[in-house]
Amino acid sequence: MDFLLLQLLISLLLLPSLGTEQNSTDGIINFQVGVVLDLDSPVGRTGQDCLSWALSDFYSFHRNYTTKLVLHLWDSKETVIDAAAATLDLLQNVKVDAIIGPQKSTQANFVMDLGDRARVPILSFSATSPSLIPRTHYFVQTAQSDADQVEAIASIVEAFSWNQVVIIYEDTEYGNGIIPHLSNALQEVNARVSHRSAFPKSATDDYICKELEKMMTMQTRVFVVHMSQRVGARLFLKSKELGMMNNGYAWIVTTGLTDLFSLMDSDVAEAMQGVLGVKPLIPKRKARDGFTHRWNAKSLQADGNIKPTEVSIFGLWAYDTLWALAMAAERVGNKHLIAIKNGVDSNSEFPFSLGVSETGPKLLKEILRTRFEGLAGVFHLADGQLVQTPYQIVNVVGKSERQVGIWSPSHGISKEVILNVSTSYSTSKENFRRIVWPGNSEIAPKGWEFPVSGKKLRIGVSEKSGFNEFLKVARDPQSNAIEVSGYFKEVFDSVMAALPYSVPYEYALYHFENSDGSNAGSYNDLVYQVSLQKKYDAALGDITITSNRSIYVDFTFPYAAGGVASVVPIKYDDGNDKWTILQPLTKELWLMSATFYIFTGLSIWILGKRIDANCRDSAGQQCGMICCFPFFPGQGIEGNLICLVLVTWAFVANLLISTYTASLSSRLTVQRLQPAATDVMELIRSRNYIGCQEGSFLVDFLKGLGFEESKIRTYKSTRDCDEALTKGSSNGGISAYFDVLPHIMLFLSEFCGKYMIVGPTYRTGGFAFAFPKGLPLVADVSRAIIQLTENGTIVEIGQMNSSNPACAGPESAITPSSMTLQSFQIHHENRPLISFQGWTYKKSDSENLRKLIESSYRLHQFCATRCNV
Repeated sequence: MDFLLLQLLISLLLLPSLGTEQNSTDGIINFQVGVVLDLDSPVGRTGQDCLSWALSDFYSFHRNYTTKLVLHLWDSKETVIDAAAATLDLLQNVKVDAIIGPQKSTQANFVMDLGDRARVPILSFSATSPSLIPRTHYFVQTAQSDADQVEAIASIVEAFSWNQVVIIYEDTEYGNGIIPHLSNALQEVNARVSHRSAFPKSATDDYICKELEKMMTMQTRVFVVHMSQRVGARLFLKSKELGMMNNGYAWIVTTGLTDLFSLMDSDVAEAMQGVLGVKPLIPKRKARDGFTHRWNAKSLQADGNIKPTEVSIFGLWAYDTLWALAMAAERVGNKHLIAIKNGVDSNSEFPFSLGVSETGPKLLKEILRTRFEGLAGVFHLADGQLVQTPYQIVNVVGKSERQVGIWSPSHGISKEVILNVSTSYSTSKENFRRIVWPGNSEIAPKGWEFPVSGKKLRIGVSEKSGFNEFLKVARDPQSNAIEVSGYFKEVFDSVMAALPYSVPYEYALYHFENSDGSNAGSYNDLVYQVSLQKKYDAALGDITITSNRSIYVDFTFPYAAGGVASVVPIKYDDGNDKWTILQPLTKELWLMSATFYIFTGLSIWILGKRIDANCRDSAGQQCGMICCFPFFPGQGIEGNLICLVLVTWAFVANLLISTYTASLSSRLTVQRLQPAATDVMELIRSRNYIGCQEGSFLVDFLKGLGFEESKIRTYKSTRDCDEALTKGSSNGGISAYFDVLPHIMLFLSEFCGKYMIVGPTYRTGGFAFAFPKGLPLVADVSRAIIQLTENGTIVEIGQMNSSNPACAGPESAITPSSMTLQSFQIHHENRPLISFQGWTYKKSDSENLRKLIESSYRLHQFCATRCNV
């Protein structure tokens, strides 16, 4: 038993630690650090040199430190398996406290899980895919994430008003990680990703050529490239061969290619002329200048023909990473001056069994809170990755890159670094320095072109037998050529001529009718054909913008007003009607007048009987006296009450007679117009037939208003509509005709005085040109329409094409109205005293009130004289 305890004690003492161990000779605590890089790649070689210099420089400046990093270098040979094997060996056998690397995002995607299991920090200065964070707590990106540069790229696209972009990327963890962020950033600046092209890492030259040829057939000419150096170099060589590095093209590359441009071969650099690139802005510091000088001296010593270049940003990040790790190790070592044992040994029976580090969590905590001024700028981590810094925008000209702008998250694009915090965010292209574009052009590409096939833009126009006042399409029987004329055609020609560039186009016929006169299509069908881009590239005509059509095509800004209205036949009152004499007053007012008349006579009879108690007239005589007394008061009128009643009656009778005479005169001299139907709800309730233009969107529109489809009839011409309205709904015609306002106004002018507009005008999007979805030309055409609208060109075209008929519409006729009881309404205080058909006595109107009192007083004096009062 004692022997077993002694053996266990010896085993524990001889158990190797998982990394950190104390040097018994000088008291220095060594931190074992693994380094996993692809040593045959430019980034790997640069990282190896910079890590070695950083280790030497750090302990030269910090000779009093009690800790020291010991590096264990492994070559991952550009494969995931080798990177994983190297990491596993470092964790199981070397028992490292931290690992710098691996180099690629694809490798880090696997290695980070090993580090998380062993609780050992994995620090990568070159794996920049945004998808790696925050996968595990123990993976740290000591480089800026690729997601940080997408806003800078989107700002370039916005500055030059490019609304379509093609994304070309490497189909790896590195390439795929940026796509969601880049797509969202472009969407925020109203740029559409028209195509994505993923290139496998093992893509052959034939594959690259086929993909590029496919993109040449597209209209988009703005390409954003996110690839590694090896695949990207081959891409640009093939693009140069196919003529895609000429005028009209725009290329933007991300940091991975921009930073390594100085390492490209001369033929690749020549192929990349005019390319724009983004990379993190490195502030100028004396320490970095000294490091760059040493770097160039080393390069010249290795090969005297090498031109001095800037150190890669990945090398600077590698340098700063080691400094940050050394600082964190010193803080951890000062708290644990004794030898640190890092957990249990691994289980040899399971190859992926790992011990759990006790130093790792403490070291990770110190790394995340480390902050200092490094060679690449301020080293500061947030959420496990280096914080975002400004980016410089460079232009490949000759054998070097020339800075043409700076992008910062707070100020946007500028020519120099902006220190003024109050400066607003700007993405104006005026903030760029001189840019040389592909093809050695200084004119910014518009971002799109027609396909290299060189075909003209095919504009679909409809051939109709009717409703062609705005667009007339005919075919020349001899040459079979299409002849187009009319308002819409002239507007379209003017708009295309106003574009800042030439767009070739031709008109293509779309048949609304078959040879036998039957319906062959509609504007909805034409719009759908445009979306397919097989027969037509655009559509021209009286095409109204609707929500359903906008699903398939993009509409330009409307060039003609919209709106749907209805017209109905006019019904004229007969001035010789036998009841015309009764129409100036309503039934209620006639009854009230008769009642007031009888009441007046009855009041006078009652008051007179009280004065003359000896009245012996018969009942019939007394009734006759009551009916006639208001007009023939006779003799012997006595009493103030009787006179007061007479004054009131005289005033009311005077008003009635005056207004009755005026209204009757108007009715006998002016015909009164009445619509056959008053509103839409009346048409729906009466289930009358209604009509609209054949092939338009109005059938669906009217069904949406509540009309039954069986009650909607379509017509091919205005003559057919006129005939149907004349017949009426009960005789096989219609009660109302619906159409857009331009056609309604032409219909009213053609059939002058027969119809009138009733009901509300329903608002629609107006007439516009239809183009396929995502076509960049739409925005330029819309701007041209706005320009021609503001300068009056479109208005002039409309005036030249209008018939301008000399027809006074029915709305100009005077429509008198009948008198009602409300015409005699007595108002309360602070309102008109008496309101009568526009003639109003107000309490504030002293002159009118004085005249009223004087008239009443004179009438009272007359009655008083007659009554001998």
